[in-house]
Amino acid sequence: MTDHMSPLDAAFLTLEDEEPEVSMAISSVAVLDGPAPSHEEFLAAIRARLPLVERYRQKARQVPLDLGAPVWVDDAAFDLTYHVRRVALAPPGGDGPFHELIADIMSQRLDRARPLWEYWVIEGLSGGRWAVVSKVHHCMVDGVSGTQLYYAIFDLSPEGTPGLPQDTWTPDGEPSALSLTAAALRDLLLNPVEQARLIRRAVASPRETARRAAEAVRGLTVLAGALRPATATTLTGPIGERRRYAVARAPLAEVKEIAHRTGVTVNDVVLAAISGGYRSLLRRRGEQPHPRAVRTLVPVSVRAPGEEGVCENRISLLLAFLPVHLADPAERLRAAHEHLAELKAGGEAQAGEALTTLARHEPFPPISWATRLAARLPQRQIVTVTTNVPGPRVPLYLLGRRVREILPYVPIATRLRTGVSVFSYCDQVAFGVTGDHDSAPEVGRLARDIEKELRALAAAHRRATPRRGRGREAIGPAPLGTLASDHAVPAAGR
Repeated sequence: MTDHMSPLDAAFLTLEDEEPEVSMAISSVAVLDGPAPSHEEFLAAIRARLPLVERYRQKARQVPLDLGAPVWVDDAAFDLTYHVRRVALAPPGGDGPFHELIADIMSQRLDRARPLWEYWVIEGLSGGRWAVVSKVHHCMVDGVSGTQLYYAIFDLSPEGTPGLPQDTWTPDGEPSALSLTAAALRDLLLNPVEQARLIRRAVASPRETARRAAEAVRGLTVLAGALRPATATTLTGPIGERRRYAVARAPLAEVKEIAHRTGVTVNDVVLAAISGGYRSLLRRRGEQPHPRAVRTLVPVSVRAPGEEGVCENRISLLLAFLPVHLADPAERLRAAHEHLAELKAGGEAQAGEALTTLARHEPFPPISWATRLAARLPQRQIVTVTTNVPGPRVPLYLLGRRVREILPYVPIATRLRTGVSVFSYCDQVAFGVTGDHDSAPEVGRLARDIEKELRALAAAHRRATPRRGRGREAIGPAPLGTLASDHAVPAAGR
């Protein structure tokens, strides 16, 4: 049985094809109480849960000449031991070497001839802890579906998860290149029939069609403005294969309190803190923090209720300028809130959703060829990526050990030298800062500046009178039209 990728999923494979220095794997790192289980115990735990995640035993096959979208096929030679790795830190196992190891793991590309995921068990963390690096290709999941993998692989109590399904998996035969090509040619011949069906549906609902068209046009007009290059800085440029990684942390309650007292959302607070970090980075480099210096890609979830566990990307985007030009933290927060509200009202996310939905019904070859061409052109419009995903609000466990924190990782590509991913788990918000090894060596300092910015915001607004009816508690992916990032931060597999 074969299952076609969406054009958006396929784009992440294409991007990796066109940029030899890029790995499009995303990740999260679960840090657990010790002692670490044996390799055999961990393998057995993952093996028992394989029936819950079909994609873990499927690999991606590309159709010759890009005549059709890549397909997921069963891997008849699936070997769990290949996907589960183990490594130990030298004593004392501090954060510095730990983060360097995460960066090294995430710098390596996944083997495209196998299912596109790996687990890395890391022993020897300080305090008797251990960690699991969950690494999965972005073509498989986004942040929402990746987060759902937590509930497949981890437990909600130390006693484990009862009633796991029996494994009855038998791989289907893998299609030949000839059969994939023939199927793609058949789909191309049938595409006019699909187009006619869509037209009939649109004609049957003229008011709804007109409304959607108007929203898309308005959003596309706003998106067209993003074609203007951002002000040139050292934050963009060629990148290499190796990465750096650092982490910032903050109490979720403190972030929510800032939002409550200032009448904004948690997402606004997060982006304001990141803005302060980038402002400090630019100033240390002797560069002017111009209002148009840092345009960030902010993913937005477009999943319908009940689709959280579907293993594919269902995201749109906002393209926001971070207010790095403002010196006062409170002013940066207010500017971030107002700018994001303006972008949401302008329909950027709706336009992006309309384009990705339309692409599902178009012939795949021109979409693929356009994606490859775009990946080869110099990109100067987007400077960084900022993702924000809500994680579990209750403790998770694996083999009886409690997960103490979860650290997110976002990949960088297309001349983006840094990226920041945000993930909330229980009572903590973690910021994972990714940087190109050679051109962004200050990721540790950027992480500390984000923490410093949050402290400054808390101090500035500690005595402010809370505004009623504002300051939503939710963080991360939300329904379309609500600011939320959802670049993949899976717990099992990104």
